[in-house]
Amino acid sequence: MATIETDEYKALREAVAALGKRHGPGNDPTQLWSDAGKLGYLGVNLPEEYGGGGGGISELSIVLEELGAAGCPLLMLVVSPAICGTVIARFGTDPQKQQWLPALADGTRLMAFGITEPDAGSNSHRITTTARKDGTDWLLTGRKVFVSGVDIADATLIVGRTEDARTGRLKPCLFIVPRDAPGFTRRPIDMELNAAEKQFELVLDDVRLPADALVGDEDAGLLQLFAGLNPERIMTAAFAIGMGRHALAKAIGYARDRTVWNTPIGAHQAIAHPLAQAHIELELARLMMQKAAALYDAGDDLGAGEAANMAKYAAGEACVKAVDQAVHTLGGNGLTREYGLARLVTAARVARIAPVSREMILNYVSHQTLGLPKSY
Repeated sequence: MATIETDEYKALREAVAALGKRHGPGNDPTQLWSDAGKLGYLGVNLPEEYGGGGGGISELSIVLEELGAAGCPLLMLVVSPAICGTVIARFGTDPQKQQWLPALADGTRLMAFGITEPDAGSNSHRITTTARKDGTDWLLTGRKVFVSGVDIADATLIVGRTEDARTGRLKPCLFIVPRDAPGFTRRPIDMELNAAEKQFELVLDDVRLPADALVGDEDAGLLQLFAGLNPERIMTAAFAIGMGRHALAKAIGYARDRTVWNTPIGAHQAIAHPLAQAHIELELARLMMQKAAALYDAGDDLGAGEAANMAKYAAGEACVKAVDQAVHTLGGNGLTREYGLARLVTAARVARIAPVSREMILNYVSHQTLGLPKSY
């Protein structure tokens, strides 16, 4: 597998980096989203026949990483085109694809994604949001938490469970729930995390949905679900790597310019070596992210699952260390609003926690890769 990016990928990086530089941190993400959509960056992973770029998660992860490196990451890139767009492109009906994919590609419509529940976290085996048939309709009942961007999304792709008529067991299924559906309510969660995208708790109280709200086959189960979750992990890695690069660039610039006793502080190994280590770890995380994206785009869902989890783990750890070292490099200035690093201290930890914790990734690698027995 080639690990050196093609000229096409390099050109995409340069173009998106230029867009990110023009917008920069602290500006309205709505305008950036609109501009990125008009330039075709939001839908680079979606099929060309539906207005996308015909690429894959490899291209979309480049877009998110470069915007993050410029200090203006778009969290909804993880959700709308990467998770929802991918699932609909792979498993949706023709009418679903025609209705959603062109608008997701150009950014004129948004979708949120709801899987996490108060008592189940992201454990798809313990999800209690259930869908039951009522004639040809579905009735969806349950609760979701930590759902990003529901207030700006036209619909939410909800992970529910249906009962297998043969076994009585519940199996995961995906439903498109319009934002104005009766019985579908949201409540903002008061977060200390300072982000443009808000978090919500959702309540679904017998939300009536037509038969065509179901995405894919109700018997497909985990296959469809992980078609969205693997891109989510890869894109979270891109988000973290971009954030780490942004923090590191600020620290490097400061270490070059800040002079004490006639010497730039970056000349001292106590400053230089930790920054070099942070750079190395971000680069290693990127390599695993590129591997995961390449496997996913090649259709190797099993291989992509392992690599995507590893990439997300590595990127989360590298991001936290890079941000922490950047703050230390700037000293007191690292906590000022002027330099914009303090806000990243909390944001960086999200990559360790969401969409799946590092402990659950270690469980996955222990069981699936190393073949060790489960403790639960």
